[in-house]
Amino acid sequence: MTLALTLAVIVGLLVLGTPLIVSMAAGVAVFSLVDGSWALHYPQQVADGMGSFVLLAMPLFIFAGMMMNAGGIADRVFAFARSLTGPLPGGLAQVNVSTSLFFGGMVGTSVADLSATGSTIIPQMRRGGYPAAYGAAVTASSSGVGPLMPPSSPMVLYAAATGTSLSTLFLAGIVPGLALTAALMTVVAVQATRNRWGERTPLRAADILRTLRSAVPAFGVPVLVVLGLVLGVFTPTESSAFAAVYAVAVSALVYRTLDGRTLYRCLVDAAVLTGEVMLIVGVSVALGAVLASAGLPAALTEFAVSVVPGDVQLGYLVVLVSIAVVAGMLFDPLIPVIMPVLLPTILAVGIDPVHFGVVIVLTVVIGQITPPVAMSLVVAAKLAKVDPWHVFRANVPFLAAAVAVLVLVMVFPDLATWLPDAVGQ
Repeated sequence: MTLALTLAVIVGLLVLGTPLIVSMAAGVAVFSLVDGSWALHYPQQVADGMGSFVLLAMPLFIFAGMMMNAGGIADRVFAFARSLTGPLPGGLAQVNVSTSLFFGGMVGTSVADLSATGSTIIPQMRRGGYPAAYGAAVTASSSGVGPLMPPSSPMVLYAAATGTSLSTLFLAGIVPGLALTAALMTVVAVQATRNRWGERTPLRAADILRTLRSAVPAFGVPVLVVLGLVLGVFTPTESSAFAAVYAVAVSALVYRTLDGRTLYRCLVDAAVLTGEVMLIVGVSVALGAVLASAGLPAALTEFAVSVVPGDVQLGYLVVLVSIAVVAGMLFDPLIPVIMPVLLPTILAVGIDPVHFGVVIVLTVVIGQITPPVAMSLVVAAKLAKVDPWHVFRANVPFLAAAVAVLVLVMVFPDLATWLPDAVGQ
């Protein structure tokens, strides 16, 4: 009864448009009052949740991404992507997807990728003859590639929630990220050919080399992070500090686009965003303690074992991912909220936490393009100045492609675990 009331308060407040952190905190407060548990226990859980060492990487990666965004990196990456993928069927739509692959790996979050690339690419796609809703749909879906590529903010949150190695998670997301990129580009090629959308640009080696020279410094952040982790030069937390310093150096010394006002704005924005995320993480840990006290994780484990015949891990994955997909339609960010509930079941049934980390990040990506919340679709619709429901209808084929990649990663765990195993992580 107490658990049902707690969940009803949280969901009811979310439906009314209350911010996520207020809804979760209200749920924790209601449980504490009704259950009669020690009230100070939950504020301590909030502080403990924000005190995870791996979360030190979060503000620095966020700051590095904002510096790369403010430093005019998106335009240079777009130019390189256009020279490379513009000749493919779909022209600018292919450039849209490939830009998200290159740039998303630098900023690590979907919304940051959208903000940086959408304002540039969506108007160009519109002038190129693409429907505005379609341009927004391509941009929203392709922004989901970024969270799979290092440095990935969702993976930092997952590592903090589960204790999984962050360097292993960074490497595990690369192959699925490339697979998602290939799936989205295939959808674009089919649709562009069928509807005769997009004018292809000629493939010129000189253009590729010229734009690559300009964009090479921008690729330094993901390359620095991956190589540093693989070679054992630094830890993931240390890599975030290197990434921040590198981003400032590139913007100030190479591209010469950094001034004092821009630096101050990036510092303030990174601090505000970090504060929001950290508060959600802390309250999520308290909510996880509430749900554990109410017996929800144990009940979930019993349910999974009862409905999956023969102790098949794929069956357990289907059950857990189904729950996560539904939750992802309501909660953003999802990982701090859902992992305290799912983690005991993952460990109990023997699912590889690294494999599940990639699966849950893909689930986050799908949740961001699926109503009712669909944060990426809403942001893309605002940039394109169209109705979000028109964007959702245009996005259905891309949503299907993302679900197909999720199913592939679930069925074939080696897609996530092969690269970390190959480099000894």
